[in-house]
Amino acid sequence: MKKTILITGAGGMFGKDAAQLFFDSGYNVLKANKADLDVTNLAQVREFFAKNKIDFVLHAAAYTKVDDAETNEDLAFLINAKGAKNVAIASNEKLVPMIYISTDYVFDGEKGAPYLPSDKTNPLNIYGASKLMGEENVKKENPKHYIARTSWLYGKNGKNFVDTMINLSKTQKSIKVVNDQFGCPTWTVDLADGVKNLIEKNMPFGTYQICGGGATSWFEFAKKIFEILKIEIEVIPVATAEFPRPAKRPKFSAMENSKMLRRWEEALHSYLQN
Repeated sequence: MKKTILITGAGGMFGKDAAQLFFDSGYNVLKANKADLDVTNLAQVREFFAKNKIDFVLHAAAYTKVDDAETNEDLAFLINAKGAKNVAIASNEKLVPMIYISTDYVFDGEKGAPYLPSDKTNPLNIYGASKLMGEENVKKENPKHYIARTSWLYGKNGKNFVDTMINLSKTQKSIKVVNDQFGCPTWTVDLADGVKNLIEKNMPFGTYQICGGGATSWFEFAKKIFEILKIEIEVIPVATAEFPRPAKRPKFSAMENSKMLRRWEEALHSYLQN
């Protein structure tokens, strides 16, 4: 019999790709956007679970505006922490396993080597702190949980670094890109596939890091985009200090992904060919 997966935040960049991938894999997909399901309202979340037969919930609904979160702290915590808690409570009451999408920004970037799931967290910004509280709420409220930390997401259904670089190259001869922040670029389709593997391989519940394999800087990431597309443009490495932004970013937030996804360069090739 077909399994049913509820995807919150189904209208987002990741949510759209996840919904398509699970549908193509033979699942019944319940797509919930904010209009269908306000995750900050526990009564509404409980009612949704009572009305629908759900086998898994992929909780992708989130406040993801990293810089805006610095001045919208209450909203970031309401959506990312309380929203996750509400979905965890309601799913646990129905014995439904929950997958919570989290972030590399739960780390401070001072380790100097790829982070393990067990490493100490210490977010530098409000967004990271709100997502970490979401993780803690999920662990507390639903024992049947997967926390899937990811990073540097790009995909066809939302604003992202890859498309920004391509668009800038159409009007500029040179681009300045930060060269002192390191992380793991992740294609949304690969992330969805990694989440599907958690479910289908019956992986033990717990915290996983589902991100592109290997680490790179934004500068090297940009260079690789232009190299693949054979676009001739000067890419100039600069320090983070040249681009001051409201939210502090970790310097090295690369995560050890235990080979859960392929290398970031390979995924980027696939994205650009699509």
